[in-house]
Amino acid sequence: MTHVHHLNCATMCPAFGRFLGQSDAGLFGRGHMVAHCLLIETPRDGLVLVDTGFGVRDLEGKTAISGMFRKLVKPSLDLAETALAQVEALGHRAEDVRHIIVTHLDLDHAGGLGDFPAARVHLHAREHAAAITRSSLKERERYITDHWAHGPRWEVYSEDGDTWRGLPSVNKLRGLDADIALVPLHGHTRGHSAIVVGTGERWLVHAGDAYFHHTAVKGGHQPAGFAIFERAMQTDGAKRRASVAALRQLHASYPDLDIFCAHDPSEFEALRATERTARRS
Repeated sequence: MTHVHHLNCATMCPAFGRFLGQSDAGLFGRGHMVAHCLLIETPRDGLVLVDTGFGVRDLEGKTAISGMFRKLVKPSLDLAETALAQVEALGHRAEDVRHIIVTHLDLDHAGGLGDFPAARVHLHAREHAAAITRSSLKERERYITDHWAHGPRWEVYSEDGDTWRGLPSVNKLRGLDADIALVPLHGHTRGHSAIVVGTGERWLVHAGDAYFHHTAVKGGHQPAGFAIFERAMQTDGAKRRASVAALRQLHASYPDLDIFCAHDPSEFEALRATERTARRS
């Protein structure tokens, strides 16, 4: 592993920020969320992207992002925040991204798939099935088939006996030698998973949307708005709660883990600061 970049691939300003723990937003002010993605430089596998945020076609209005989502979440849809623009700003090309690993295929996590058409897309088999069949109203709203209309090379996985820190996992991803594993944490969606990345002395645990605010895993008062949103977006409440409990246990038991979700700006800024410090040293 040569370097891990922490990227914000979509700033979002949801309504009712005060109920999302952002007291300075006022009663009807907007909140602040990010789309925390990882760009991993590897010595053998090229670039590996974990989640994508929104893509160029989303910004151009060529995908079916609903008007309701735009009003409630108010994504910035800034070209400079796309994974593609940030990859290029680092001196790379789109085709250098050879692998994309997604926690799940919700619109704000998979919008950029089409910007990297040559990449293999790794995910849990249940998530792939859910996004392709879209068998419920909630799944028809959360999955936008325009995001994979280019026909990506899917690499789908199910648990096969591997474990990571005592949890079921998929430790060998096809075509990848890097120390990256997929850890199923179902509940938010049918096949939602965490992505764990070994960086040498520490592990990064990208928990996707298993939770939305750091207090859910690391202790403290969880803002009411996020607790409500988690329940509204879940496909299986019991599995989601079990996933959060597993993350709490990891946090309590292993000091060599950096656990973070996709949308908490405080977690993102802390890891970006660590990245900058490591780059200077």
